[in-house]
Amino acid sequence: MADHNELGKLGEELARKHLRGKGYQILEVNWYHGRDEIDIIARDGEALVIVEVKTRATADFGEPEFAVNRRKQRTLVRAAEAYIQEKDLDIETRFDIVSVIVTPKEKHIHHIEDAFYPTM
Repeated sequence: MADHNELGKLGEELARKHLRGKGYQILEVNWYHGRDEIDIIARDGEALVIVEVKTRATADFGEPEFAVNRRKQRTLVRAAEAYIQEKDLDIETRFDIVSVIVTPKEKHIHHIEDAFYPTM
């Protein structure tokens, strides 16, 4: 497996650990609808949380969360709508980003709640 795939898997593992530590209940990991993927689907109290995890080995080219552009947001919203419909849910939903930077010396996790809102 390529190094960037390993880094991504490590970032998702760290994100899940972080979310569990905050009391989130992890419902799904790497959930697919067609070609659309949601990294983590969780519950935070009464809210359904759709989590995109972005992991980098450095912030030299910008913080990882900046990679969640409008196109990626639309993909996440589309996948979230499919999940909600498939599970027949009527629940408040929010979109979070967990930004992870992993260097040989440290791991930095930045959790952004309500990172973006679905647009019409």
